[in-house]
Order: sequence, then structure tokens, then C-alpha cells
Amino acid sequence: MHEGGTHIHFLEKEGENKTYITEFILLGFGNLPELQTPFFVLFLVIYLLTMAGNILILVLIVADQHLHTPMYFFLGNLSCFETFYTSTILPRMLASLLTGDRTISVGGCITQLYFFGFLVAVECFLLSIMSYDRYLAICKPLHYASLMNSKFCIKLVVGSWIGGFTSIAILIFMMSQLTFCGPNEIDHFLCDFTPVIKLSCSDTTLIILVTFIITAIFTLPLFLLTLASYVSIISTILSIPSTSGWRKAFSTCSSHLTVVTIYYGTLIIVYMSPDTDSLRDLNKVFSLCYTVLTPMANPLIYSLRNKEVKKALKKVTSKCLVLTGTQKE
Repeated sequence: MHEGGTHIHFLEKEGENKTYITEFILLGFGNLPELQTPFFVLFLVIYLLTMAGNILILVLIVADQHLHTPMYFFLGNLSCFETFYTSTILPRMLASLLTGDRTISVGGCITQLYFFGFLVAVECFLLSIMSYDRYLAICKPLHYASLMNSKFCIKLVVGSWIGGFTSIAILIFMMSQLTFCGPNEIDHFLCDFTPVIKLSCSDTTLIILVTFIITAIFTLPLFLLTLASYVSIISTILSIPSTSGWRKAFSTCSSHLTVVTIYYGTLIIVYMSPDTDSLRDLNKVFSLCYTVLTPMANPLIYSLRNKEVKKALKKVTSKCLVLTGTQKE
């Protein structure tokens, strides 16, 4: 069968009258055909900048001894995840914009949803850990070195991996048991949980309940921990008598606070706003913010607002120039 020039395959099960879909159509920005080429160029540039920026942050943290601290260890992990996070979405979107093929198999859709959900969960863990790190550095400076030691840092990162894997694996296993009978169009540029669930002809009451419970157990406490950390940080900073001390303390957490505000702000707008036709296109724009623009902006925010990263960048650049000059001679 053909629909809009796209192949859609159906599967008949013996002994049943239902027709089961084996492919979805990700509508994405297909309602704007005249903008497909500009969108392709725009998202390709964003993808290249995101990869370059996050890899640069990783290289700087590994290369510069001054950045071998808990804060930059967590930042390095965040940058590593941002590269994977963007790569689960943008290459597929770029291929769709280039070829016009917007189909994705049900298995491929659930796989994308798994990696996307896993990386979103881990990012929430990491942002929460980074806010707790800043809380200890500003509110408990005398105990910081003993509390935030290297072993504890590694445990926190491994814990974030396990937490992200566990929370999403349960949902993906349940989703893989669902059947889809049509329609098969997803009005989004990625396989997100709500649009996919709506297309299932199975009973989704249990999976929706489990999703609510998992969100309450994992995501909500992480958000509240991040919020509590920054309430304590801001109250501590405001109690500092000198303006210079106030500025110095705030400069150590301003970059992370900016990232957290953008990330959680757009997440809340996307997942808390009502799912109506009038808001669907607006939700796509906000989804772009936390899935595409935030990973690109993070390296810029951390490098432009952080003196230590700027120093490390200058050192690495000067070393490269010296090596290049030596090789030419």
C-alpha cells in the first residue's frame, strides 16, 4: 500500500481479523515541504556544532590537569551523553529531510524511544548530581573534598547509568508487548512515548500507570533535589557580605543553573501542557529546544561563562600551534 509516496507494510495474523502495522510515519515537519532543504542545512549545522562542541569539552577536560575535579568530571560525562543523545535523533531526522522517506519500523521506533528515554533519564541524574556537587562546594566547603572524592564521583555516575537503564528498560519491555492496528502517523520528529502509546490498539492502562509510578520514583525526586540544592545555594550566596565573594560564589554555578533552567523549563512545557491540535506544533518547537538546541548550547554556556574552561582552551590551542609550527620547520 502507498500513502503520500511512502511504503506502508501490514501484517495479517492467522485466526484474527485485525491488521497489524509494522511501520510508522514520522510526520516531523512534512507539512512545510518548501522548507525541507533549509531545515536540512540548519539541522546539519546544529549537529556538527553539537558534536564538535561536546567533543572539545571532553578533550579539554582530559588534557588539562586543572580540570581534573569532580565538577568537570561530571561535565565531561554530560558532554559525552550529549553526543549520544543528539545522535539518536538528528541523523534520522536529517535522512528523512534529505530523502523524503519518513517511515520507521515499529521495532526501530521503540529502539529510538529506548535510547532517547535512557539518555534523557541519565541527563536528569547528571544534572541533579552536578547541582548537588555545587551545593557541597558552596554550602559545605570545608567538607567538600572529603565528601566528593573520586570513588564517590564514579559511584554517582555509575548509579545514574543504572538508574536510567532500569527506569526505561521496564517501560520499553512493556511497550514491546503492545500491538498497533492503525492509524500509523506520528505527528512528531521522533518516537516519543505519548504519541506512540496513542497509536496502540492494546490496553495501555497498565503501561500508563507504570510510567506515572516510574516518573514519580525517578524523575520527580531528581528535579526536587536539583531545586532544593539551588534554593540552598542561592540563600547561602545571598548571606555572603562582600559583593566580590557573592560574585565569585555565583560564578561557580551560574553555567549549570542556566543549563538546568533551559532543560527542565522546556521539559515541563512539553510534558505538562495539554495535548491539543493548537499546541502540537508549539510542543514540537519546545521539543527541539531540549533535544537539539540544548546539547548544542551546553558547551557554549560552559565555555563562555567559565574562566577555567577558557584557560584550558587557550593552553590546548597554543600547544597545537606550537606542534604545528614545529612540524612545519
